[in-house]
Amino acid sequence: MYNEESLEKITDEGEGQLAVDVYQTPNEIIIESTIAGVKPDDIEVDVTGESVTIRGERHQEDTIDESDYFYRECFWGRFSRSIILPQEVDPEKAHSTLKNGVLTIKLPKIYRGSSRKIKVKAE
Repeated sequence: MYNEESLEKITDEGEGQLAVDVYQTPNEIIIESTIAGVKPDDIEVDVTGESVTIRGERHQEDTIDESDYFYRECFWGRFSRSIILPQEVDPEKAHSTLKNGVLTIKLPKIYRGSSRKIKVKAE
């Protein structure tokens, strides 16, 4: 029994799909997701220049009989989410943290088309 209003949805493969916020600063694209109850070692983040994939698993500590539930909206088990990025990023300089159940991924932007004016000096 899974509620449509929950932040995570179950995909066809039986995995939960993370809800994410994606925003930018002048130099970074930042992804945030609430994934309480997951240890950092149970999270895998794959970054390319164009996308990010987050995979992991949330383990339920106690076994509870289905008939004892009044509501069951939390997703336990494997989850994943792939995000196509709006701008190219540098995967080598990307980093992530998990604090108070919030995963934060910081992705430095790449500006390939940028230019600058230079002064011509006489020799």
